Amino acid sequence: MRGGGGGEREREREREREREREREREREREREREKQISKKRKRERYIERASEVERERERERERERERERERERERERERAREKERERERERERERERERERERERERERERGRKRGIERESKRGSGGEREREREGEREREREREREREREREREREREREREREREREREKHRSRKSKRGREREREREREREREREREREREKERERERERKRERERERERERERERERERERERERREREKNRDHERGSKRGRERERERERERERERERERERERERERERERNIDQEREREVYTERAREVREREREREREREREREREREREKREREREREREREREREREREREREREREREREREGRERKTEITKEVAREVEREREEREEREREREREERERERERERERERNIDQERGRKR
Repeated sequence: MRGGGGGEREREREREREREREREREREREREREKQISKKRKRERYIERASEVERERERERERERERERERERERERERAREKERERERERERERERERERERERERERERGRKRGIERESKRGSGGEREREREGEREREREREREREREREREREREREREREREREREKHRSRKSKRGREREREREREREREREREREREKERERERERKRERERERERERERERERERERERERREREKNRDHERGSKRGRERERERERERERERERERERERERERERERNIDQEREREVYTERAREVREREREREREREREREREREREKREREREREREREREREREREREREREREREREREGRERKTEITKEVAREVEREREEREEREREREREERERERERERERERNIDQERGRKR
């Protein structure tokens, strides 16, 4: 009985020890779970911090891109302002050309007034009405010529604007290469030569028009003289007819006829005198015409010198435009160089960004590997501890077995 009770107590103690070992294993598993949870939280915090750093870098890159876009918009606004300044300079040059044309018209009107005063001062006593009519016709023709010259100048301005537009288009087409710029300069020289030839042709056309007008005036004067002679002959014929009707057949009438014949002779003499006077008038007109030609030639020389000065000013303005164009081209080249530098900087930034991304990926990979190694080590440690516990458990089991054997032997010894 005592042996049986001792065995029961031993089994009870064994069960109690088993329950204790189970509780120990449960606590061990709980600690293991806690450690795993702690490691998982650490890993999550690390990943969260890395993600936050990455987001901050991304925000910084976005701010940098925004600053770059703002700088680009500022450059665009600056280019727009530069274009507007260029258009304003062009409008100012156009206004200056218009003022110059207005001064030219004023000088032309002044010359016209001077010519009118000279004609008025040279006008003689004879043929006053004829000269007045001729002067009026001349003034009308002069006004017509002025209108024609104005139309021609307007056409020339239009051609110049068209050439300017063509030059602008050509500049846009040829601007890219040095050879293209050289061709542009050659074409510009050719256009300048063409303009010079055109001006020379215009002068020649003006001289031809002047000669034509002079011939027209001379023909008009000759026609007027012919009409005057015709009127005079008509008056004489009517007078003769009337005298023949009233006085023919009488001696007194014949006397009067002879008197009339003498009168007609005297009239013919007066007509010859008038013809001589007209001849002298023609001579004076020719002299005046020569003087006018001399004056016209001088005025033409003055105009030519003025046009030459204008051409020189125009060439100077053209050189100024060329300098401004070169300056703008250099500025655009500098801007392109800055743009290329910014592009290189952006490329370097992208390369750095890619490098940072590679480093981030490598860090993440390293972290993942480290975590995996840590997990592996912990697993191995757990397995090692588990094996150690199992060895201890087996050792204790063997010890208990030996204890039971001893107890059985002792029990048998007592029974014996």
